[in-house]
Amino acid sequence: MFRPLLASLLLTLALPLAAADVREITWSELIPPDAPPQVIDPAPIHDLSQLADALAESGPAAMQQSPAAPVVKELNGQAVKLPGYIVPLDVTDEGRVVEFLLVPYFGACIHVPPPPSNQIVHVTSELGVLLDALYQPFWVEGPLKVEHVSSELAEVGYQMAADKIYAYELPDS
Repeated sequence: MFRPLLASLLLTLALPLAAADVREITWSELIPPDAPPQVIDPAPIHDLSQLADALAESGPAAMQQSPAAPVVKELNGQAVKLPGYIVPLDVTDEGRVVEFLLVPYFGACIHVPPPPSNQIVHVTSELGVLLDALYQPFWVEGPLKVEHVSSELAEVGYQMAADKIYAYELPDS
């Protein structure tokens, strides 16, 4: 009689502790400290005659900045929380993005050359995110895997099966 009650109580107390184990990380933490310097910011297009090609989906693919950039192996298996923008790879009939690339800045992999592979996370999610909401940044939480993946848009250094995805909001100042 007391065992189910005790088990329920222990589970209730343990849930907040499990949530506290999620570590908030920044994009720079995905780069090993001893890695050679790499360009992470999007490369601007100065020749406006190339702008239409860059914005067109049928335009030539932009060369990725560092397709085999070094990764931080110690992050493998850690539960993390990372902010970023969503680049859709798979959308359901209901308009939910269930597979995507998480990138550090808006338009990466689409309108500018993809960032280095250690600045891209391949994410899968059962629930996904509404396609209409992709203009804003999101927090994505889940266990991070240090594993190379090739997508049609870029080479990727990390993977995650998202436990949570929610809108990014700036902290109150």
